[in-house]
Amino acid sequence: MSERIPDPARPRTVLLRGGEVHSPADPFATAMVVEGDSVAWVGEEGAADSFADGVDEVVHLDGALVTPAFTDAHVHTTATGLALTGLDLAPATHLADALARVRAHATARPHDRVLLGHGWDATAWPEGRPPSRGELDEATGGRPLYLTRVDVHSAVVTTALLDLVPGLRDLAGFHADAPLTGDAHHAVRKAAYATLTPVQRADAQRAALARAASLGIGSVHECAGPEISGEDDFTALLALAAEGHGPRVVGYWAELVASAKEADRIRELGAAGAAGDLFADGSLGSHTAHLHAPYADAAHTGTAHLDAEAVAAHVAHCTEAGLQAGFHAIGDAALTTVTDGVRAAADRVGLARVRAARHRVEHAEMLTERTLAAFAGLALTASVQPAFDAAWGGGEGMYAARLGADRARTLNPYAALLKAGVPLALGSDSPVTPLDPWGTIRAAVFHRTRAHGISARAAFTAHTRGGWRAIGRDDAGVLVPGAPADYAVWRAGDLVVQAPDERVERWSTDPRSGTPGLPDLSPGRPLPVCLATVVAGRTVFARPNE
Repeated sequence: MSERIPDPARPRTVLLRGGEVHSPADPFATAMVVEGDSVAWVGEEGAADSFADGVDEVVHLDGALVTPAFTDAHVHTTATGLALTGLDLAPATHLADALARVRAHATARPHDRVLLGHGWDATAWPEGRPPSRGELDEATGGRPLYLTRVDVHSAVVTTALLDLVPGLRDLAGFHADAPLTGDAHHAVRKAAYATLTPVQRADAQRAALARAASLGIGSVHECAGPEISGEDDFTALLALAAEGHGPRVVGYWAELVASAKEADRIRELGAAGAAGDLFADGSLGSHTAHLHAPYADAAHTGTAHLDAEAVAAHVAHCTEAGLQAGFHAIGDAALTTVTDGVRAAADRVGLARVRAARHRVEHAEMLTERTLAAFAGLALTASVQPAFDAAWGGGEGMYAARLGADRARTLNPYAALLKAGVPLALGSDSPVTPLDPWGTIRAAVFHRTRAHGISARAAFTAHTRGGWRAIGRDDAGVLVPGAPADYAVWRAGDLVVQAPDERVERWSTDPRSGTPGLPDLSPGRPLPVCLATVVAGRTVFARPNE
């Protein structure tokens, strides 16, 4: 690496050379020039010589891969940070293990007003049930505890936390002997998160953004709202991100809009849209996703939080205000409600205006032919999480237990979405599933229902450019001149091109394909290791000793 003294009157320039640069501008690119916060040039090694003497810094890649930085299109930043720094029950293998972890966490945090934890999944435990309130009371020594299920749509709590929320036992979703859902869950979550100090919150947010940067993620879409995290949490996160030391944060605020004034208030919060986790329903794991037919393992159809008229009013007001709208919808009935409502809004304000607004739907798991066609016709972006299928798909997974094998096989039809022309943006819903961009792409390619899998190239595009397109930016998420200088550097091994025809070898290293290669993501192979992440030309992560 070499440097010269920069002229403060002009943007700093950097030449990266001697690697592999993933760019549609040149499938054989080995070098790139960054000027300030933008990509200035991409090309091959011979031409890089002409830039070497005129830049402020030369970075020798030594064969490393440079790609656009990833965008995680659905994140809960503070909750992610709390899981990273606090009690995470995802590794627990059985009920006693979970209770032991709760007990150890309570001992280690004697001064916390409310103990916070996340990640239990009783479907994976031999006991098949979550901890009881009595067991948690004993494990915590009678202290307040809020402990969310892995999908964050239900929680188990201690008696001491119940006592902090007046009237809780009268709210919908309260169960004396089962996890809390619905309004009761939202009430205890609000009470628990209200005990976080500004320092605790900032530490959690920094931890989450640092983890994202270490994984080559250059931007995250924060899905916040009054039932999730609160305005102080949301605005503090946006202010932290604005300091420019980590990934970009695009904020969504999940609150219904019924007037231009309400749209203005959401915009004043700094939100890109009244979208994200604006709940049309809940989750399959918590039996709260809204279905047309009952669950296979419960005699009901879940919970509807919105009707089509509410959806239509929200979308119409947002469209007229120039604000992006969106919803959380998982079950087939919830997706019918959302698409019917968006179609009604298009009838009111005009289809072209609705399409141009790029409204979005989070998760969109249980699509039918009718709702999938509506996504295409209404230009809805599907913000999806392939790790859900990796975790819960397959014939023996949670989806099959909740829905039966036939319905479970219809979930997360990524290939059909792409074939219909529906824009995809990939994310994690962290902390529901971990921040893990290459693992997310692998999960989309090697879908547990083979017909729903997509190519590595399509998944990579959806996890880079797709996230930018979802916020209305078509000029980013790709390394071409003029694009934002958001990129990551990887130790990745040989690059390959996935064959489009399954009758031939699935991966190819033939350079004659003329297509930029990607790492081999076949199951069992090591995933790429991030060496550096750069956002707007600023290094936000550098792996030590690299």
